[in-house]
Amino acid sequence: MRYLSMRRQAAVIVVGLLLAAISVFYTWSISAEMRHEDEMAIEQLRLAERNAVEMWEDILQSTNFGGHMIYSPELLNKLAEHTNVPLIIADERLNVWVTNLPMEIVGNSERLREEIMQMSLTNKPISVSSGLMRSTTFTIYYGTTDYTELVSSAHSQALALFPYVQLIIIIIFAIFAYMAFSSTKQNEQNRVWVGLAKETAHQLGTPTSSLLGWIEYLRSQPVDQMAVEEMSKDLTHLLKIVDRFSKIGSETQLTPMNINEVVGDTVMYFRRRIPRNVTLTYNGLAMAPICVAMNAALFEWVVENLLKNSLDALQGHGEIDVVVGEDDNEVFVEVSDTGKGIAKSNWTRIFEPGFTTKTRGWGLGLSLSRRIIEEYHSGRIAVVRSDIGRGTTIRITLKRNAENE
Repeated sequence: MRYLSMRRQAAVIVVGLLLAAISVFYTWSISAEMRHEDEMAIEQLRLAERNAVEMWEDILQSTNFGGHMIYSPELLNKLAEHTNVPLIIADERLNVWVTNLPMEIVGNSERLREEIMQMSLTNKPISVSSGLMRSTTFTIYYGTTDYTELVSSAHSQALALFPYVQLIIIIIFAIFAYMAFSSTKQNEQNRVWVGLAKETAHQLGTPTSSLLGWIEYLRSQPVDQMAVEEMSKDLTHLLKIVDRFSKIGSETQLTPMNINEVVGDTVMYFRRRIPRNVTLTYNGLAMAPICVAMNAALFEWVVENLLKNSLDALQGHGEIDVVVGEDDNEVFVEVSDTGKGIAKSNWTRIFEPGFTTKTRGWGLGLSLSRRIIEEYHSGRIAVVRSDIGRGTTIRITLKRNAENE
């Protein structure tokens, strides 16, 4: 099955996000409408509460006729039990005459005072003069019932939360879509680079074979044989490059090898080809052999890239120091130079494809180096030190081979 083109994939993602956004907007509008209806219902219930309180005001004004109580306190308290709003009717001394509060509150003077104070803050108390000659003043204290849970059903609450759930789902979808899109794009780029590398190796095969024949011919001629040998070394190096290109994208076999010699061969090759004012030192040849599982052709490529970058940074004058070392768990190779250095903000960016500070080149050397070290050798490569104008140190770290222990 053919993969969708990049544009089609982008179109699918955009359409999906658009439909999801429409769904969220529609659900949000319904939820907002239901919330508005709930608020209207709550407002009506609060109005009913106010009417109930006014009813109690009328009752108190009519409880006395000619000095005799028409209704008994017991009857008024029975009536209060059917009033939804929290209610306290007290005289000037805060003696409670009518209430629908629980007895544990009414019987506790401290809690009763706190309840009266809270009601007074919530709603303005109503004073009513009652009795003969209006000699008795009652105060109606009342609270407010929380109708939110009564009015808002479980379905409306779930619907209110649904837009947020949708939004989270959309964000997760967008993240996975972006990851899939980036992965597809990266896979296509990888296929392009692998194909380019293998095609380059194929194209170089014919001229290198021809050059081998010409070198053999020159060896039989009366020419400077030292020059012929140097040409042969360069051709051998070119054949290594062809071999490296052919290995890109293929399964890489790692073989236990002496890292001192692998790095040393690359250092020796460069020593004969660096500018006169550049010093290249290496400690590995004077050390005991260190065995590491590696692909020598690809690992040499990484060391070459680091040495070439150091030479570019030196601009014809300075020092390069290559160090091989080990500890209990790891083996490392450090390439240090006294060049122009790297800004700390670029320490990780230099390993990204296409990033380069040079006027020429594609910015792929260190990117390929990181891929060779991390993906093929399960190691690490990173800048461990760099100061502008003072130089840079890049370290390759590999796992120790069991044979070293």
